[in-house]
Amino acid sequence: MTAVDPNFSAAEAKEAQKEARRARLFTRINKADKWFQVLGLSWLTPVLKAAAGDNPRAQAGEIWRLLGVPILAITAFLTLWGMLAPQVQTSLGAVPGPGQVWEQALNLHEDAQAKAAKKAEFDAKVAKLNERLIAQGKEPKARAFTGAPTYYQQIWTSIQTVFFGFMIATVVAVPLGIAAGLSPIANAALNPLIQIFKPVSPLAWLPIVTMIVSALAASNDGLLPKSFVISAITVTLCSLWPTLINTALGVASIDKDLVNVSKVLKMNTYTKITKLVLPSALPLIFTGLRLSLGVGWMVLIAAEMLAQNPGLGKFVWDEFQNGSSQSLAKIMVAVLTIGIIGFLLDRVMYALQSLFTFTNNR
Repeated sequence: MTAVDPNFSAAEAKEAQKEARRARLFTRINKADKWFQVLGLSWLTPVLKAAAGDNPRAQAGEIWRLLGVPILAITAFLTLWGMLAPQVQTSLGAVPGPGQVWEQALNLHEDAQAKAAKKAEFDAKVAKLNERLIAQGKEPKARAFTGAPTYYQQIWTSIQTVFFGFMIATVVAVPLGIAAGLSPIANAALNPLIQIFKPVSPLAWLPIVTMIVSALAASNDGLLPKSFVISAITVTLCSLWPTLINTALGVASIDKDLVNVSKVLKMNTYTKITKLVLPSALPLIFTGLRLSLGVGWMVLIAAEMLAQNPGLGKFVWDEFQNGSSQSLAKIMVAVLTIGIIGFLLDRVMYALQSLFTFTNNR
């Protein structure tokens, strides 16, 4: 009988433990990769895999593709921008380069901090005055700060508006899309309306919405300001179509065998929709929601510019009307801000899509 080498067995066991640890590490990296993709940080996966010793040469190629190439493209864009911008003269002077735009971004940040400090000082004075009035047995007075909104406040106003309009669009579009997908009669009724109203520009909707809202709300004393409601409804009217169309398509594409099973089981309409229709159609519904949110964000900026409603669109228009030497750089800051926020809004919707569906769409 051959004796077993105890040293060999110990080394083999140690190697097996090492491989098991590596396998667990790669499992964690693969799980994290899903969220890296959601956050736009998919390049972190090959970095972690290379650090863990998984074919470093192949991972270096992935790092170059996912991180190196985008950085190179952005660097080339900034270089060309910096070279060509001074050569273009406008009524406001030369087109600002990246350095000037960054300088104005810092100026907007400092201005926001200064305005926030003024507001805090005003609130402190009002609180002190009210304490004095209460001590004298008088009613305290409510006084609002009348200073101009900061750049960050205008960003937040636009984000609130687009989400409000987007939520209204979702509440309207998803039920109608389900009805159109389940019923040929509902589809025949809705299809002409979709084809007629889907191409309508927000610039055409805005005057109609403004007149109707102004007629129904004579003052700004309601729960929401009129300007906010006007912008939100305009967003709704232009952004509901992608969700409606994709929902109808997703519902209509459900496997016919599943529909037959629901008939055999004699499911009522509510159970059929919640247990069968929605889970099957969710990937396409979320695709429509992502498209709708992107459309809504673009529509909102145009609506704010035309109607002079508070938000980033009004900021751009005010700077254009201002005509100072710094206005063009501030407008470009706003343009970059709009693009970055649009990207982040899409990432938010993709994160929700990843939580509720199994689709691989990015």
